[in-house]
Amino acid sequence: MDYSNILSKKVQDLEFSGIRKFFDIAASVKDVISLSVGEPDFKSPWEVRKEAVHILEQGRTTYTANAGLVELRRAISDYLYSRINTRYNPDNQIVVTVGGSEAIDLAIRALVDTGDEVLVPQPSFVCYSPIVKLANGVPVPIETKAEDNFKLTAEALKAHITPRTKALVLPFPNNPTGAVMRKADLEQIAEVLRGTNIAVISDEIYSELTYGKEKHTSIAEIDGMEERTIVINGFSKAYAMTGWRLGFAAAPKDIITQMLKIHQYAIMSSPTVSQFAAIVALTECDKDIEYMRTEYDMRRKLIVNGVRELGLECFEPEGAFYIFPSIKSTGMTSLEFCEKLIQSHKVAVVPGDAFGAGGEGFIRISYAYSLEHIMTALERMGHFLKEIKQ
Repeated sequence: MDYSNILSKKVQDLEFSGIRKFFDIAASVKDVISLSVGEPDFKSPWEVRKEAVHILEQGRTTYTANAGLVELRRAISDYLYSRINTRYNPDNQIVVTVGGSEAIDLAIRALVDTGDEVLVPQPSFVCYSPIVKLANGVPVPIETKAEDNFKLTAEALKAHITPRTKALVLPFPNNPTGAVMRKADLEQIAEVLRGTNIAVISDEIYSELTYGKEKHTSIAEIDGMEERTIVINGFSKAYAMTGWRLGFAAAPKDIITQMLKIHQYAIMSSPTVSQFAAIVALTECDKDIEYMRTEYDMRRKLIVNGVRELGLECFEPEGAFYIFPSIKSTGMTSLEFCEKLIQSHKVAVVPGDAFGAGGEGFIRISYAYSLEHIMTALERMGHFLKEIKQ
């Protein structure tokens, strides 16, 4: 059988994730120190795990409503109001998804028709552009720059808008750079979007991991933006619940209705046990978030200083749990650097170009790991950098 003819050309043309590539390489190297995957090293909060056990003991494992448990949707509505001062109706403006990734997929497929353009600031998480292509849309990268602290500027946004522009992905706090769009930054973006029919897909999965005195701001809070914004969030990062596979989207009723159609046919409903556990996460685990954020903040400062002491330029991230240092001074490409580092000194990090062409010359390092893990990796990287200079 000729599989090249029966398989979708669109799917065949997609490349595998550069993140997973180095995760797989790391798994095959003995004694490797991996700083390649963005997965919290904390356990899910005890109250969350206890609730899951309780639900299983009761045998409450049937399907839920397609949009998710109404109790969970109410909790999400309250959570969003407390965090971003925006109230969403749990009956028709919220859908519970299988992770934030499904929410992104639903949002793009609900918006995009053939030939529509979706603006994607880069470097950014790897899934946006492939999903746009699968929806027969055209991803349009907007390169963010280190000199702008990797923020999307109003000028860059304006320069990329065309009559075919359907949506803007707003991936902040950002993976891989750790950049954050503050309220003043979002006001400038909103000014460009007012009076257009451009939707915003605001991926806020790292919203709770924002550092400094100024808390996370959603573009949905900005005047005139709620009507065009799909807020995407979830439980993986803030609550250390990656394997529970639970996220959500909140948006105007007209948008959520179309997203729910896709969710009905593709998924049916999100994992029931995870949904019950998520109610506890939202209502009882603020202290756990605060603890983890404090720990990440300590690691953030440590690893930024450590990398700079090794002689690499490094933007100081304001959110998420990644740093994005420049390795241009080594004369290597991002891929060459990462391959040689793992082969010679058994440290796994991710090439910056895995997150878009603008990431060339950078590497992504996750600090969602123990201090011991981080310190060992920095020591090995120091030896590596000394050797390549000789």
